[in-house]
Amino acid sequence: MVGAEENFRREPNGVLLGALDPGTSLRVLSTEGNWTQVELEGWVWLRSLQSSEDPAFDLVVAEAGGENLRSGPSGTILGQLEEGALLEELGRDEAWARVSRVGWIWSASLSTDASPATETRSETQSVPLSSAGPSARVPGGFQRASASGGAILTAPDGDTLAVAAPSSDVQIVRREGSWARVRIEGWMWMPLGEDSEAAPAEAQSAVEPEQLRSNPDAYAGRVVAWSVQFISLERAESVRTDFFEGEPFLLARYGGADGPFVYVAVPTERVPEVEGLLPLERIDVTGRVRTGASSLTGAPIIELISLERSR
Repeated sequence: MVGAEENFRREPNGVLLGALDPGTSLRVLSTEGNWTQVELEGWVWLRSLQSSEDPAFDLVVAEAGGENLRSGPSGTILGQLEEGALLEELGRDEAWARVSRVGWIWSASLSTDASPATETRSETQSVPLSSAGPSARVPGGFQRASASGGAILTAPDGDTLAVAAPSSDVQIVRREGSWARVRIEGWMWMPLGEDSEAAPAEAQSAVEPEQLRSNPDAYAGRVVAWSVQFISLERAESVRTDFFEGEPFLLARYGGADGPFVYVAVPTERVPEVEGLLPLERIDVTGRVRTGASSLTGAPIIELISLERSR
């Protein structure tokens, strides 16, 4: 059973066949790493289907924008199939076709809970944000998710990365229509290995700003270590949608005076640590990539982890 809203794919991390709602029942066939092969069954309105030219399948979803998959004729919505998704036909009932399809789903999104689904797929963001008014706002640019929580995806059409607990606090760092890119803070049990602290340093430094700008989504979350020239400490205006309004950040140049501009977001509690920096001073920063290309200027944004003043 699907435990969180999740994509249904042709192969692991492959072509998207559709998206399934929580509570949808699946037959598990096999597993491969973090992916599970499953068989999906349901009903689709016949007028949205055409005969398939692929001999391995009977039908194809022909409706522009895709079509709902239901538990029965006019039944509960189980998810939505993409336009072009190929299906096997199991039977018909007047204006409906009973179909099946074998595909792959992110294993972490599966649940053994047998309780029925209570929600259907909507066009809202993956972490529903509370509309309860000012009381839903919390300090530090964070906002409270709804009482039902929600899935956090790698991208609007990506796979589930985590599931936010009911009424957890998330920070909105960017919006795209009804989708919000969010940041959530917490702690994870991760015992130190013998070489866990020494291993990443060289790999971190090898990723340069131009690489981030050319493929912004590929490096999100990566830790980098850069030598930069500090220019000024700024506060983000509302137009900088990759920051929350008023968020402190360093304006700097990667490598020196002729290098590309980069931004270093500074946690509020660490502002005193950077207030003494001098314009044009060289500093070594380690940070986590928020985005490889900010929406306003295209400059990379990293979130400060550590800082050392060059000698």
